Amino acid sequence: MPIGPEARAPEQGPTGAPAESPARSAQPRRRQARGERRIAQLLEAAAGVFCRCGYTAASTNAIAREAGVSPGTLYQFFPNKEAIAVELGGQLLQRWRESHGAVFDMLDTTLPLDRLLDSVLDPLITFNCENPAFAVLMHGSEIPGRISEEHDAVHSALLIRVEQILGELLPTARPAELNRTASMVFAVVKSGLELILAHEGEEREAFITELKTIVYRYLAPLYAEVSRGATRRP
Repeated sequence: MPIGPEARAPEQGPTGAPAESPARSAQPRRRQARGERRIAQLLEAAAGVFCRCGYTAASTNAIAREAGVSPGTLYQFFPNKEAIAVELGGQLLQRWRESHGAVFDMLDTTLPLDRLLDSVLDPLITFNCENPAFAVLMHGSEIPGRISEEHDAVHSALLIRVEQILGELLPTARPAELNRTASMVFAVVKSGLELILAHEGEEREAFITELKTIVYRYLAPLYAEVSRGATRRP
């Protein structure tokens, strides 16, 4: 008696287990892709809310509303606001590492000082202007500790790299002097970035010029002194 379709034994894969149909195996991939798009949508919405309201005043309801989804949908992916901030902060820190790592890897310390500063500051300013939530999440007083710890680790590594670059530019400077100089440049750039991000258009460009001028005028005398010393050497 022929066996009907209902009773036919399932096809087996190479291990002897029932083979998964192409349609069924594609479903998890589609669900995963939809989930990734939803997460990206929620993180983009969170970035906007954090920039407008600050981390402390932001809420999951506001983020869900910004994303155009229900709070229940948000909670399918993130249990609370802190989890959203940690995920967003982690992604932004990774982009920051990648962009600034590339800058310092390709840095030409033989450039004139003004062009050298452009090659360092321009990518930094561009990144912060394109990702304003970065400053909110990295410098707020109520930010989750995990983000602050990761940021502090990256900051320390970058400070060491800046000291190394200054050591090439100022080979006669002592380690303590290099550390003070690098720390001062960091403080000036951080304050300048806050002003840059607070303005737009021509005013933003004017503050960018001011920041570069301040850093240049701070470093130029040190750089010139070393250059004069090198010229006097036999």
